[in-house]
Amino acid sequence: MAKGDPGVTARGKRATSRSKRPLADQPSSEPVQLLTPEGERIDSVVGQDGVEYRVDFTDDEYRGLYRDLVLVRKLDAEATALQRQGELGLWASLLGQEAAQVGSGRALRPQDMAFPTYREHGVLYCRGIDPIMPLGLFRGVDQGGWDPNEFKFNMYTIVIGAQTLHATGYAMGVTMDGRTGGEDGEAVIAYFGDGATSQGDVNEAFVWAGVFNAPLVFFCQNNQYAISEPLERQTRIPLYQRAAGFGFPGIRVDGNDVLASYAVTRQALDNARLGQGPSLIEAYTYRMGAHTTSDDPTRYRIASEVESWQAKDPIARMRAFLTRQQIADETFFAEVDEQAKRESVHLRERVLNMPNPEPVSMFDHVYPHGSAELDVQREQFSRYLESFEGSAH
Repeated sequence: MAKGDPGVTARGKRATSRSKRPLADQPSSEPVQLLTPEGERIDSVVGQDGVEYRVDFTDDEYRGLYRDLVLVRKLDAEATALQRQGELGLWASLLGQEAAQVGSGRALRPQDMAFPTYREHGVLYCRGIDPIMPLGLFRGVDQGGWDPNEFKFNMYTIVIGAQTLHATGYAMGVTMDGRTGGEDGEAVIAYFGDGATSQGDVNEAFVWAGVFNAPLVFFCQNNQYAISEPLERQTRIPLYQRAAGFGFPGIRVDGNDVLASYAVTRQALDNARLGQGPSLIEAYTYRMGAHTTSDDPTRYRIASEVESWQAKDPIARMRAFLTRQQIADETFFAEVDEQAKRESVHLRERVLNMPNPEPVSMFDHVYPHGSAELDVQREQFSRYLESFEGSAH
């Protein structure tokens, strides 16, 4: 995507000329949507929070978003294939959730900090992290590998909902350090799924963030299933409405619409950095594949449901928009597909060439300055490994 900084509420000739539906004059109960499943561009819309949402991207930026979506999906598909072939121990696919992740990921400013779960491969990509980094974790050759401070993107969190507490504590520190109150301030975003909203950690994070007015955006990707549990087993009201009980605003966005995901997230982050406290975004989307590669979704959902969501595919609608507005042609789409293929093949080659770590290396980074007790354990483990030398095994 081009390095511009398009405003969420900027009024440009381009956006106006492409408007197909009138601006609503009252807040809607429907998810914020700026791009329909058919690729129809909506000029602006008023969300449940009464805020007017719109974007004004250049043609290059629109094409950049499409490129992001395609590349992220292809790399994710390659990781799934690697797991099926025994090269990864596990993989949590983002298939179907690309727009929520790319839109929110591109809405982050350089100084903002993100706390992911184990599925935010699209956000990771938008933060400039090498896509191979999480594959080392799931291949079992390292513990993740990137520097959270360098990329402003925390390590993947496997424990459901725990990262919301980490994000809340970090955001409270941002306030205490005086890094809010202006446009150059820092905001924090925490990602989690609909199932995590039933965890105590998430609700405790809501309490602390609300009470301490933390500069934090809670970004819930509601993909309709907490593994095999459907949303109706999780809540009796829309998830975004839960925010009111904790004293901060909530909003639902069409999570298959990359433009709306960007606009809503950018607005929420800017509010947070200006000292207006936390908010909750519910990105209403769908997990097209399995929860992880150890899951079989055919056991708990029907094919017709999946088909209905396929018609709302985030990449298909963006491509339809680019075609409709003559922003991109078949040559561009073919070039993007070829780039995605090249990068996925390269990723596969790099994964297969990952060196296996020496077993004793697991002691290397337990303590920053070493430990006498750990030295004893290392020595004992080394002797254990040496006992296998020369054996039939």
